[in-house]
Amino acid sequence: MTDIEIVLGGVSLIVRPRDTETARLIAEAAPFSGRVQTWGDEVYFETPVDAEAEPDARDVMELGEVAFWMAGSCIAIGFGRTPVSRGDEIRLASAVNIWGDAKIDPDVMRQIAPGSPAQVRLAEN
Repeated sequence: MTDIEIVLGGVSLIVRPRDTETARLIAEAAPFSGRVQTWGDEVYFETPVDAEAEPDARDVMELGEVAFWMAGSCIAIGFGRTPVSRGDEIRLASAVNIWGDAKIDPDVMRQIAPGSPAQVRLAEN
């Protein structure tokens, strides 16, 4: 599957999709755009995608994982603590599908302002 580029304000992430139904749905919907929202050390934005929870959906993720939050039809990228985190974990509001992996620098991600444009497109490899 082709890599997916997510641009959040001035920050570009290249996401290597996993072999999941959610990743396929996102790739098929690209290109699309939205507006960044933040919640603690998480950025997320709405998508035109409607995905069901996959068998391995979970609310705690690892740095570098890119998620889809079914409850809000949003791509969610956690990179540190959120208001529901316990200790130093990256815990999102509810279960998400992990659909890709990217190199994520928390210091850079913290510079993305709420309301910034979010763009998703197939990467030019």
